[in-house]
Amino acid sequence: MKYDIIREGDDTILRVDYSQQPKMPSLEDSGECMANTVHSLLENPRVTKIIFNQNRDYEYDQNQTELLHEMARLYDSTVKNKDMFSLKALGPGCQQYYSQRFPEIKRLITDTILSDPIGAYVELKRIHRREAIALQKSPSKCVRAYIKFLEYIIALFEQTKLIKLSERHLAGHQVGNREIYRHMFLPVIKPDFMFTKLMATYPVNGNELDSYTIGNIEVTIFSRPDTVQYLYHVIPPEFKLDEEKYELLDMARKIMADHKPRRSEFVDPDRMRQVFSNVGSDLLEELSNTRGIRLRQKELKELTEILVRYTVGFGLIEVLLKDEKIQDISINSPMGQTPIFIVHQDFDDCTTNIEPVVPEAESWATKLRLISGRPLDEANPILDTELELPGVSTRVAAVTAPLNPYGLAFSFRRHRDRPWTLPLFMNYKMITAEAAGLISFLVDGSRSFMIAGTRSSGKSSLLSAMMIEIMRRYRIITIEDTLELPTRQMRNLGFNIQSLKVASALSREGSEVSASTGIRSTLRLGDSALIVGEVRSQEAKSLYEAMRVGAAANVVAGTIHGDSPYGVFDRVVNDIGVPKTSFKATDIIIVANPLRSSDGIHRTRRVTQITEVRKRWSDDPLLENAFMDLMKYDVKKDALNISDELINGESEVLKTIAGNIRDFAGDWDAVWQNIILRSRLKQLQLDASLKIKRPELLEAQFSIGCNDRYHLISERVKEEVGSLDPKRILTEWKDWFQKEVRNA
Repeated sequence: MKYDIIREGDDTILRVDYSQQPKMPSLEDSGECMANTVHSLLENPRVTKIIFNQNRDYEYDQNQTELLHEMARLYDSTVKNKDMFSLKALGPGCQQYYSQRFPEIKRLITDTILSDPIGAYVELKRIHRREAIALQKSPSKCVRAYIKFLEYIIALFEQTKLIKLSERHLAGHQVGNREIYRHMFLPVIKPDFMFTKLMATYPVNGNELDSYTIGNIEVTIFSRPDTVQYLYHVIPPEFKLDEEKYELLDMARKIMADHKPRRSEFVDPDRMRQVFSNVGSDLLEELSNTRGIRLRQKELKELTEILVRYTVGFGLIEVLLKDEKIQDISINSPMGQTPIFIVHQDFDDCTTNIEPVVPEAESWATKLRLISGRPLDEANPILDTELELPGVSTRVAAVTAPLNPYGLAFSFRRHRDRPWTLPLFMNYKMITAEAAGLISFLVDGSRSFMIAGTRSSGKSSLLSAMMIEIMRRYRIITIEDTLELPTRQMRNLGFNIQSLKVASALSREGSEVSASTGIRSTLRLGDSALIVGEVRSQEAKSLYEAMRVGAAANVVAGTIHGDSPYGVFDRVVNDIGVPKTSFKATDIIIVANPLRSSDGIHRTRRVTQITEVRKRWSDDPLLENAFMDLMKYDVKKDALNISDELINGESEVLKTIAGNIRDFAGDWDAVWQNIILRSRLKQLQLDASLKIKRPELLEAQFSIGCNDRYHLISERVKEEVGSLDPKRILTEWKDWFQKEVRNA
């Protein structure tokens, strides 16, 4: 069998060409394949990986390769020992016994050990038992010597890891049945047209926790007895094709590889994909006709999607991003040695059955450079950008040497296809109905907010849900260095929204406008709600300038890393350098944090504080009681509790809002009733969604309709009765809501 020895990084790879062979190569299923491989390892003792190629690559990793190395060494040491199979092994007087017994042993050691080492071991054990019985019936020095010889050989086998791993599966094993090898040899399989590797087989002893499909993609979540990590096991359509279709895709990819997309083409990724899709479809149809393969329209479309995914697309990353339940994807270096990791909505941190390799990583890096227009090299080892793929948008961070000494690594943050809403957060218990009502009231009151939390706490998602609460009659301006907020979706929902993109805080100076300049420019764009994607550095000074100038006119909000109100103060004032007097422009700090279970395995996201920043302090807000909690998380109840200060009407921010509204001025009860009214409307929306199993009732489109109807009914009730009567508003809104749900 032809093979090559390839050195790739720290690996020495035995690559065997099976393209002209009729049978599929497999260590676990073919004794001939195993024997040939052991012979090759004898010639190349430094091999760390084995790859068989036959339309697909079948890769056996270092641990599996070492199992065969041990057998190769055992074979080599026994065959080269001339005295081992000679008459000397039994001693004088055992010539006849030797001629009867040793041919069988020699066959097992010099032949069977290569193709079926477990079978050879089992046969040796059975022979040993037979001889032990014979010794009891007729004691003989030849039998004793033979048994001693067998025990020596058996001990050599039992020192190998392959035999140790097989011991628990040996009960009932029949020699010649290769099912047992499937417990030790599980290749990672990838078609020729792919780089990324995927472990298609299910994990041994895995316990299935959940399974679902996304179109033609199969997803199964497993727990495993030997690790706390869950396994996210995915089988995409490209791994379920027949050989003819694999060949078509491989030929088409090689032809399309001659055309390298230019920078100008990547400026409009959607247009580029459409062009490549048209070309790919025509090419596949032509190739299939030439080879006499009939493709239905549905099959042609599926093959075209796969082809585009592995030419101008991002391969299996796109498959993962199709799953709405995936929130983060982490790809660590060095490539080819660790799987992709994800954060799942229901199962938190999981490992996957996907393992990227160096060529694929380099391809992704090149595409990200072209799409973003930003460098990624030794002088600029960090690239932070956004990526729009079919049906999904994601934020991407890439790092390379010298910052990352092992080469490229990536992090993908998947954005929800539709904007978040407060009722959705209520459904996930991140906030309570009362918290949703309070936030809604504060947004309508045009306050300034800082949304704080650690990474992956849900800051940006909560900010986008608050944006949905802004009435569509007002203009919204967003400022981000990497586009994450749902501006496109909100524009499609009828919002008056303008997004501005500024230079990343991590990038060097270039043609992009700085975040500080971008924020200052919004002050010249007229009265607008100002939303800053994330406050990281010096742009905070400009943001607080906007807060001081525009807080009374409309909402100003941003996200920042911090785990408490004082943590936000410390970050803004002591780290970034915003004056203390400017920090007072913050009205409300909302803290969102991930909470871990006592076993450390599970994680939930919760809003833990809604805190008002009082204005009468001079030096230290913590010592001078500047932070007043309006709501605080109770770990025992797993919910936000309303503070006594809020119930008693001690909030200066709410009093300021009330002072600008005739119906609320000087009437705390009216303010509180309005907050509770908004809470009840959100709760009714959630209850109806759960009762009739209509999750779309919590989405942005329906939530906006609910908010609009609340404002319209409130306006009409005020005109008719002269006040915002909460009971009448609730009654009329419920009548409208019930009709809307029936008609939706």
